[in-house]
Amino acid sequence: MAVSILECVPNVSEGQDRRVVDQLAGAVQRVSGVRLADIHMDADHHRSVFTFLGSPLGVETAALALAAQAFALIDMERHRGLHPRMGALDVVPFVPLRGATMTEVAALARRAGEALARAHTVPVYFYGAAATVPARRLLVDVRRGEYESLPRKLRDPAWRPDAGPARFDPRAGATAVGARDVLVAYNVWLDSRDPEAARAVARAVRESAGGLPAVQAMGVPLTRRGLTQVAMNLLDYRRTSIPRAFDAVRSEAARLGVAVGRGELVGLAPRAAFEGRSPESVGLVDFTPEKYLDTHLPGD
Repeated sequence: MAVSILECVPNVSEGQDRRVVDQLAGAVQRVSGVRLADIHMDADHHRSVFTFLGSPLGVETAALALAAQAFALIDMERHRGLHPRMGALDVVPFVPLRGATMTEVAALARRAGEALARAHTVPVYFYGAAATVPARRLLVDVRRGEYESLPRKLRDPAWRPDAGPARFDPRAGATAVGARDVLVAYNVWLDSRDPEAARAVARAVRESAGGLPAVQAMGVPLTRRGLTQVAMNLLDYRRTSIPRAFDAVRSEAARLGVAVGRGELVGLAPRAAFEGRSPESVGLVDFTPEKYLDTHLPGD
């Protein structure tokens, strides 16, 4: 009988204090049988993304351990960053990799969300396959208005949390917990300080504006680096691969007279997402085999 393996990719609203990120990592690493495969810390986005894998019970335990540390250490009243967010522990997606169905993982996500809400008295919304309300299936809809809109949102009966109190906690905010397929978070840096150019490229490549299928994109300035970035979520790498996304960004940027710098992978990606292209060909100059999701799966 195949052993079930899940991935969990919590996003927290801290990307500048290494000591805090290390404490969050330690909470995961102390859980037996769970592998912390990657940490992506971004000061401009003021956000860190943790990727860990293991058994369903191990991954759920590690997610709740990380949550406890996040709520203890992160204060949303002091948070300012580029990435959309609504809480200290902003989003907790669970992903079936082997031996588990999406239905089973959705049930696990709801159980973990209920436990998180009980332990920390924070509002929790279920999204993706774990959503119990159709309007909450897309994370972008759940997070619309971000942290700043929560006091009003929590008073709206249509946005009563799925778990936890309909009460605004200025320190913790709210958390989205969900179940989804593998998502590739991939960014391309532009050799330009013009945020309008980055936004124009993002509009051209995202699905909602008629661009690439299953692609979300936004253009943002990277002030600390003196550059701009097209930040993308490839929701289905089988429909739009990393090379296809990179080539589209490069083509649109060239049309505006802007050169492409490098690429950036947030977390891990399946080898198949590269469609046979080398990581270097899509701007991933410091890529290592540990960034392939396959590397962390037994037998691969």
